[in-house]
Amino acid sequence: MNREPQSAILQRDKQTYAIVPRIPGGLAKLEDFKAIAGVVEKYDIPIIKITSGHRLALVGMKAEVVNEIWKDLNMDMGKATELCLHYVQACPGNAVCQFGVQDSLGLGIEIEEFFLGMALPAKVKIGVSGCPFCCGESFVRDVGIMAKKKGWTLVFGGNSGRRVRVGDIIAEDLSREEVISLSQRLLEYYAANGKKKERTARFVERVGIEQIKSALLAGRFG
Repeated sequence: MNREPQSAILQRDKQTYAIVPRIPGGLAKLEDFKAIAGVVEKYDIPIIKITSGHRLALVGMKAEVVNEIWKDLNMDMGKATELCLHYVQACPGNAVCQFGVQDSLGLGIEIEEFFLGMALPAKVKIGVSGCPFCCGESFVRDVGIMAKKKGWTLVFGGNSGRRVRVGDIIAEDLSREEVISLSQRLLEYYAANGKKKERTARFVERVGIEQIKSALLAGRFG
């Protein structure tokens, strides 16, 4: 029987693992909480951590039980180490927030489904904000999307890590369809030209934002 732990992150002690169930847009269902509570109790999981990306990490499991936990959870496996989209961080937007001017939550979930599984040079994080207060941290995400009353602003190449970079505005006043289409073209260009494990911030610094914009306008995505 295969006991290799699936979609698990080895922890500092080199003996236990963490997993991150996928919760699109950070919008959890009652069934998700029931499943998570069930495995925490059944397997005596010592740590439940709400991550900076609006996800729930279960931490401290031995390798031999990880696959059984995934089976009991019956939830999609979140990405944590793979070179692909890791998550979309979305604020509540106009669904509930008094300041929201666009449906950031709905767009965030749609974008996550759209780009799920896309092969990329490095991990990618997307932030979607429903107003200019930018609670989705859009300017420090690989792809950032921020709402204004006239439409969406698209940002590329942000990073909140050790070498902080504020992303560049690619276009403004976009429709929902336009922001998804342009995001796809950006990520396709990045996938074709980025180096392995080169985050978008470093990619923009190496290639230059004007070169990227020119390539998009010319339709050169490869």
